[in-house]
Amino acid sequence: MTASGIAEQAVQAFTQRERERFLANNPKSRELAERARHSLFGGVPMHWMSDWSTPHPLFVSRAQGARFFDVDGHEYVDFCLGDTGSMFGHSPAPIAKAIAEQGANGLTTMLPGEDAVIAGELLGERFGLPFWQVATTATDANRFVIRWARAITGRKVLLVFDGCYHGTVDDVMVRSRDGHTVHRSGLIGQARNLAKTSRAVPFNDLAALEQALAQGDVAAVLCEPAMTNIGMVLPEPGFMEKLRELTRQYGSLLIIDETHTISTGPGGCTRAWNLRPDFITLGKPIAGGVPCSVYGCTHEMAQAMRIAQQHASEQSHGHGHSGMGTTLSANALAMHCMRANLEQVMTPAAYAHMLPLAARLAEGFRQLIARHGLAWSVTELGARCEFQFCPTPPNNGAAAEAAFHDSLQMALHLYLINRGILITPFHNMTLCCPDTRAADVDRLIATLDQALTELLAMPGARP
Repeated sequence: MTASGIAEQAVQAFTQRERERFLANNPKSRELAERARHSLFGGVPMHWMSDWSTPHPLFVSRAQGARFFDVDGHEYVDFCLGDTGSMFGHSPAPIAKAIAEQGANGLTTMLPGEDAVIAGELLGERFGLPFWQVATTATDANRFVIRWARAITGRKVLLVFDGCYHGTVDDVMVRSRDGHTVHRSGLIGQARNLAKTSRAVPFNDLAALEQALAQGDVAAVLCEPAMTNIGMVLPEPGFMEKLRELTRQYGSLLIIDETHTISTGPGGCTRAWNLRPDFITLGKPIAGGVPCSVYGCTHEMAQAMRIAQQHASEQSHGHGHSGMGTTLSANALAMHCMRANLEQVMTPAAYAHMLPLAARLAEGFRQLIARHGLAWSVTELGARCEFQFCPTPPNNGAAAEAAFHDSLQMALHLYLINRGILITPFHNMTLCCPDTRAADVDRLIATLDQALTELLAMPGARP
């Protein structure tokens, strides 16, 4: 029997039925998928777009608010929201207006405008860190901050938590296995041994954390306040406070990645939990869905950055390259949209709508899990929640991964897609946005309830 308590044979029969339904109902998507095979590697513009539960990719025609439509004319309630990229809904009106305004006034100039100044001020007010820089993706923001941390401390090692998510930064592509740091499985084209300059320890494990920091070579700890990509894992009481204490004790910097945990509130966990980081990084929804990311720092770090710059300049005799920045970073379109997003979209009022709906959804999950007698659990963080195939919420990445039942997850996702509902792929996470309605939440719960009823009625579903 699997960790989920549902037999694989029943899952496979259930999946086959749903695959047939999808193929019958999506002829235009199927035609586009076949056509795309001849021009796009794997038939999609980014390879992971083929990793959904559907037999072939679902092609979208348009999206608005909490809904999108596919090329076959089906409407979907979206609880994935671009895996946080559209956390405030698809094409919010202020963002659509900002795009139109800036579209006629220049897209990129390599020079700042007033929008940049206002956005920096708004970020400082929101997160409590005074100085900011802008990049294009959270991966870029994390890469750049890691460089700063190494330059400031003179140390090489980056410490991350097992199962972390910080985009596709090379340095974070490691896992902890039996007390050793190893490469993540499936990593392609990695030319150097990442374990020489990266160290992974289990989340919520203070003893392992202190042992890793005590070696005196860790430039920084890069962490999510709550893990969100291996399956949601919340910090145990006091863990984040002790993390801050230990990093200071051993001379390491603390970088908080809020790219997913911004679901907690307008200032993320950094403000809600008073985390006091040296640096903060944030991407995905910061410009309302337009590619953009930011990183902020304290006064102390800003001064240390200036010293590091001066030292590098002296070493290179006045000419060199920091290894940070891309041509389209902080472009005029992104800055105008980020300003609009911070002023009009990513507001306390938006969270006041989103958070109660997510709590309603989490409670609905708990009730249907109990009704079906399943040993599953639910984890929630602000506008985000997830049901997991384990009896209690996991406290580290390895425990979250051990609860995976990939085929069951994909079967349930496919059932929902076939009935006009999308949740985040790769695990069972949901997001509520300002356009999500109570009726949408109730519909998801009712549809998942029906899915479990049908699946558990299949021969041999339970021991």
